[in-house]
Amino acid sequence: MASIETYDFQNKKALVRVDFNVPLDKETFEITDDTRMRAALPTINHILNNGGAVVLMSHLGRPNGPEEKFSLKHIVAHLSTLLNKEVKFVSDCIGAEAEAVTANLQAGEVALLENLRFYKHETTGTESFAEQLAAHGDVYVNDAFGTAHRAHASTAIIAKFFPNDKMFGFLLAGEIESVEKVLNSTEKPLTAIVGGAKVSSKITIIERLLDKVDNLIIGGGMAYTFVKAQGGEVGNSLIEDDYLDTARNIISEAKNKGVNICIPTDTIIADAFDNNANTQDVDINAIPAGWMGLDIAKNSMEEFAKVIEASKLILWNGPMGVFEMENFQAGTVAVANAIVKATENGAFSLVGGGDSVAAVNKFNLADKVSYVSTGGGAMLEYLEGKVLPGIAAINN
Repeated sequence: MASIETYDFQNKKALVRVDFNVPLDKETFEITDDTRMRAALPTINHILNNGGAVVLMSHLGRPNGPEEKFSLKHIVAHLSTLLNKEVKFVSDCIGAEAEAVTANLQAGEVALLENLRFYKHETTGTESFAEQLAAHGDVYVNDAFGTAHRAHASTAIIAKFFPNDKMFGFLLAGEIESVEKVLNSTEKPLTAIVGGAKVSSKITIIERLLDKVDNLIIGGGMAYTFVKAQGGEVGNSLIEDDYLDTARNIISEAKNKGVNICIPTDTIIADAFDNNANTQDVDINAIPAGWMGLDIAKNSMEEFAKVIEASKLILWNGPMGVFEMENFQAGTVAVANAIVKATENGAFSLVGGGDSVAAVNKFNLADKVSYVSTGGGAMLEYLEGKVLPGIAAINN
């Protein structure tokens, strides 16, 4: 494996897999959040500044063959602005016409290939498709952490055509380094904050984290399954009855491993899933029938903040409540602010998972934590100990 920092890009065409799967306005096709595009800029600019040309490839959405609304042409103008140079758009990602454009690319120039997923061969990991993509570059750079857990042609298969000229981009390298820091650092205490709707989607990560963490904070909708598992009354709150035994086992395992497991003690409840619903703060074990918990309340916020602020390493995946609604965002804001405070005091904080990232962005705190992951699913699978095809392809 080569290193992007030491590789000689002079007069080389770098084929860079980026994750430009950005949200677009359905009417105007304007980008509503360019975070993923900006995250790739250090890699692109490094190659350009060191005498190379850049051929970018990405997917956008889940098209069924070529679809206008999923064309990457919609992002070309904004990408040109971000890079402060014209980006050439290639209306296909393979074939003679596409190769003609990239073959004539000069040092300092940038081209963007059309959506890879216009071909089903991308997601099926077809080797012949990967070989056609490989024709666009002299060196392969994977900087798409968001798709690293997929065995797709452009992320896992293509690397074999660049046996000595394949590497991670700065973004992907940073993602790996951040997760490894959380998993392998000897600094203590390590606190994991796991929220979101369902226990079922977080079991594997929780079980693995129990061998690593000192504190495990449970929040969000999944907390009510833990409460019911211990005999609490949860009213109409979101629960998974099939996972009550799982929740009890996690509590028992945490105790056996000396992990301090923090489950909310109070909650903000509502009589409807609506921002304008009637609300009250109650003991989380005594939610009346017809009411549902939609956020943690004051005592839980204070207890969680105390644990977080005393931590040296922090992993946050999942909100504490329905933060999209103004009346049920206080718990998520409190946790986010506690993470910021701990970070200011020298802790390393990693935020990952779509909702957590959305929360820190919504509250303008992204630049106040140590690292914000761009790949929710990929980060979770990496934390779970799974081998990510896009990473293995570069390492092997």
